[in-house]
Amino acid sequence: MFDLIVMLSRYIFILCIGVYLWEAIVYIAYEQGGYLGSPYHAISVQRRLIILMHLISFLILSYEQDTHLFDWQALIFGAVSLLFILIAIFLLDRFYYEGCPLIWTGVLFLMDLSLIMLQRVEPDFAHKQLLWMILGLCGMLVLPFLLRLIPRFEIFEWAYIIVCYGLLLSTQIFGVERYGSVNWLQIGSISFQPSEIAKFLFVFYLASVFRKRVEMRQLLITGCLSAGVVILLVLQKDLGAALIFFMTYMVMLYIATSNEILFFMGMGAASGAAVVAYKLFSHVRVRVAAWQNPWADIDSGGYQIVSSLFAITTYGLLGSGLTKGMPRSIPVVESDCIFAAICEELGILFGAGVICIFIMVLYRGIRITLDCTRRYYSLLAAGITVMLSFQAFLIIGGVIKLIPLTGVTLPLVSYGGSSVLVSLMMVGILQWVCVYCEQHNEEEEQSSHQLQYMRGGYGDE
Repeated sequence: MFDLIVMLSRYIFILCIGVYLWEAIVYIAYEQGGYLGSPYHAISVQRRLIILMHLISFLILSYEQDTHLFDWQALIFGAVSLLFILIAIFLLDRFYYEGCPLIWTGVLFLMDLSLIMLQRVEPDFAHKQLLWMILGLCGMLVLPFLLRLIPRFEIFEWAYIIVCYGLLLSTQIFGVERYGSVNWLQIGSISFQPSEIAKFLFVFYLASVFRKRVEMRQLLITGCLSAGVVILLVLQKDLGAALIFFMTYMVMLYIATSNEILFFMGMGAASGAAVVAYKLFSHVRVRVAAWQNPWADIDSGGYQIVSSLFAITTYGLLGSGLTKGMPRSIPVVESDCIFAAICEELGILFGAGVICIFIMVLYRGIRITLDCTRRYYSLLAAGITVMLSFQAFLIIGGVIKLIPLTGVTLPLVSYGGSSVLVSLMMVGILQWVCVYCEQHNEEEEQSSHQLQYMRGGYGDE
């Protein structure tokens, strides 16, 4: 009976994410002047689908087939995490009531999926992940008040880059090696990646610099400092983070200057640097070799990517069903390859839906960037959108063997306290910019109406 329920749940999960994405289209169509349904009803349906997916998943995960009993610890964690989602919905509506609801539902869907898959892989990871999510939610709620206290935080550009360098250099002295990269700091029982915090500061630095007219001297200084950040990450063997920082810099540079020559020169220089890194660093050659032909070294360098490919393709479009796959056989599945575990048990169709959710967040971030009239806030939104989206592309592309696999997390889904915390804070900044745009546009419309009224009045006289 349990096996039948699990098999039927595959169709329910596919239906949930399919309807969820359709409701996103309904909301976007309404904004664009079309009408496929009520946008408020669409957001309400999305939230209900998240709750439905959560309930079904934890009922399956808590059932012990051998004893025909439920694991009460899993049920309690499922109830606590559901309460967290409900409280998050209430508080985010209250504190960011003018923000983009599609971004919130996307974030909540991804966080819930993270808790489900981590509970499946290793319950201890899920418990720790929930604590970091609670901390990230608290940070997002405090964020608007902090930003009001510092109305012109763009003037601290040098402070941002100095602290960014300090964090990255600290790993050269006190760093701990994990999975081949020396990019972790250990303080007691807590470990974190300084590069995650540096992402936040790097976006603030670039937005602060590029908000002004970019002169050649400023361009050279910014380029050298950004190149130094990337080099430090390469020396730490954190190639994924180095790529994320570089692409964020290039996109923000192009947005600020609209200079195609600079953009293509930068990409050309990066291509040359990649060739040099391939010649100099053995770990780069290992990653590239594993990408080109993982089966040639399946017992060592290619084992992770081969395991990921088998997991994704073995059970087809609908997956094996939750609890029926073997995600623990994939090395570092909780962080590097959680997308493979999702595809294995929930199906390739569900995995494609997860990609569509990231595309939805990317689209909403671009809309916020274009709608914002203040240059600094627009650049902030652009930098955050690029960083989160490119990170998702980088790890999903690596897991499916589109590009070499790098050890970065899938934002808001993979296990990692510092990653989840910083990702949530970035989303909070993006939504804060959205709220600013909404309020600023309303003020401009009111001023325009008042001016038209006064002119009309004078004309009558």
